[in-house]
Amino acid sequence: MSVRHIDPGLRLSEATVLGDRMYLSGMIPEDTSADIAGQAKQTLAEIDSLLAKGGSDKSRILSAVIWLSDISDYAAMNAVWDAWVVPGQTPARATVEAKLTDPKMKIEIMVVAAI
Repeated sequence: MSVRHIDPGLRLSEATVLGDRMYLSGMIPEDTSADIAGQAKQTLAEIDSLLAKGGSDKSRILSAVIWLSDISDYAAMNAVWDAWVVPGQTPARATVEAKLTDPKMKIEIMVVAAI
């Protein structure tokens, strides 16, 4: 079984596909001047786009890991997340506070999805 690389770069691929599974890299917002809600919406839109490239969608996400630069953003991020996920098809999820690579970045999300 071969691995398919989606949007490969020098350091990483945006996603990889093996069999019926798709693994996304940590997705981040483009506009880091936005508040947590804005950054979360951007990041989830990136996930939607990348899942489509791999032949999947958010209803098929198996697991998600969310890193927040400030855990006090948890409730505001959850409001965006709750409006985005498919009711009854929510993935397994972990959310933690972490120092992210860009100090202006408030969120990073990595998912694994079925195809």
